[in-house]
Amino acid sequence: VVITTGTFLGGEIHIGLKAFPAGRKGEAASIGLSKSLKDAGFRLGRMKTGTPPRLDGRSIDYSQMPRQLGDMPPTPFSFVHDSVPYADKQIMCYQTRTTPEAHEIIRSNFDQSIHIRETVRGPRYCPSLESKIKRFSDKQSHVVWLEPEGLAEHTDLVYPNGISNTMPEEIQLQFLRTMPGLENVIMTQPGYGVEYDHIDPRELKRNLETKRVSGLYMAGQINGTTGYEEAAAQGILAGANAGLAAAAATNNGKSEPPQLVLDRSDGYLGVLIDDLITRGVEEPYRVFTARSEYRLSSRADNADLRLTRRASALGLVRDSQRLARLDSVESDMAYAQTLLEQMSMSPNAWEARLGEGTQVCRDGAPRSALDMVRMGFLRDNVWDGARDPENVQVAKPRTRTQPQWAMRPSVSDLVSGWADLPVGIRRRVITEAMYHGYLKQQRMEVSSFKRDENMRLPTDIDYSQIRVLSREEVDKLSL
Repeated sequence: VVITTGTFLGGEIHIGLKAFPAGRKGEAASIGLSKSLKDAGFRLGRMKTGTPPRLDGRSIDYSQMPRQLGDMPPTPFSFVHDSVPYADKQIMCYQTRTTPEAHEIIRSNFDQSIHIRETVRGPRYCPSLESKIKRFSDKQSHVVWLEPEGLAEHTDLVYPNGISNTMPEEIQLQFLRTMPGLENVIMTQPGYGVEYDHIDPRELKRNLETKRVSGLYMAGQINGTTGYEEAAAQGILAGANAGLAAAAATNNGKSEPPQLVLDRSDGYLGVLIDDLITRGVEEPYRVFTARSEYRLSSRADNADLRLTRRASALGLVRDSQRLARLDSVESDMAYAQTLLEQMSMSPNAWEARLGEGTQVCRDGAPRSALDMVRMGFLRDNVWDGARDPENVQVAKPRTRTQPQWAMRPSVSDLVSGWADLPVGIRRRVITEAMYHGYLKQQRMEVSSFKRDENMRLPTDIDYSQIRVLSREEVDKLSL
């Protein structure tokens, strides 16, 4: 069983001074489950979050707002796709800002919201508008992104990102209409705050199974994280492990079922889980690149290389075409690296080809194109390009006003067959080459980390008998 209660576990919605049980506007909260978890011995905490009002896009004047263009071409989230549906129908987002008048309206009505109380912690990194005004009182305005919730033929709703708040409805409409472009806006739903229960994530194992109840898994905000990506990632891992455990039980397996367990060196989900189960939470947890010690290795462009075969070994990936595609990627990358290694010249020849300002160590040893990329002398043009006003990629002309390295020939100019390779393959190989020295060092660090991580401690160890540990350390280790 996987419990993914989101904000519904003991959920209570706040709008102004009104409070009522709900997990989301118009949907009932789960009250009895909190009691059941408490009765089972789980330690529960309380957190809060919020959502902005929803606006009718037809009542917004976009004419004076800066536009926010999407990526062109857009990048798929999945490695099994080369393109994105509706790439030619990307929806424009727009930027507006709060005003000093809006801030004053909210500031003078702080006493009209019960959600502002500090006894329950909210998300630090996407704070409510009330929190921004209190915390950054010197700021005259804050950016607000107007994000349509779907294609125009499907919905007119707009999500104003950046103004989550819990003011009374009439106050919300009042401050909205002080913002540029929203002078006549229609609010279809007010913003609101929600408080909800969560467990202490130190009650969990690395596979997101609870320590107290075998076969019970938890994922998402019930574990003390924020929603969105953090919750979705946990859902994948907990769901996979629950499925593996159920399949093993069905087969009358007496041994421990296989489980998908990720550590800090495997990716950001491993970092998230390790932080949760070892440190606990005091506020809704968010993932940042800075939280990972191995972020150079945990890149979006190599997730398939890092994780797909592990998932396949557990039976979580069974699509033969997907595995064949991964084989093809690995083969293409090896071939691309071979092309770079085979193109080799002396230091003098490289200086002559790359032009003025290139100083290669004149030790007589030939250097391959791969060596030159690693040393920063040679680059590829796969990242060149700029978006024109009509959202179309156009090549940047090379001019004398650009940095010197931009005037040099690229890999495509020098290495035969390189330009014929897929752009994605070229980018991956160049990225690996540019960070080669750092990645080599990081692989050594990961190896040392793995040795420590593989040391297993008895689950029944009595930490109070280890005299060198402080009382605080004993308390944390004994959870």
